[in-house]
Amino acid sequence: MSARAFDADTSLRQSLAEALGLSAARVAGFDGETPLFGALPELDSMAVATLLTDLEDRLGIVIDDDDIDGEIFETFGNLRAFLDRKLGVAGA
Repeated sequence: MSARAFDADTSLRQSLAEALGLSAARVAGFDGETPLFGALPELDSMAVATLLTDLEDRLGIVIDDDDIDGEIFETFGNLRAFLDRKLGVAGA
């Protein structure tokens, strides 16, 4: 895992824990198949906005409204892959 991919993973886990009020231990157990939207009652539309803003700040990226669709939030892996693409991580 590259340093940038590691940063994205760490930042995503921290942002999810903080934006959704989840324990770090719970978020640490998320894998690529872990369902998010619809499975986590904490992840509502307000939490999505908070999460995206936090990720922009942590990772120094801009996420446009046109970048977002429902599939991105289906699983932890989808959200991670989206961030990897935004960061230009090889293999994303």
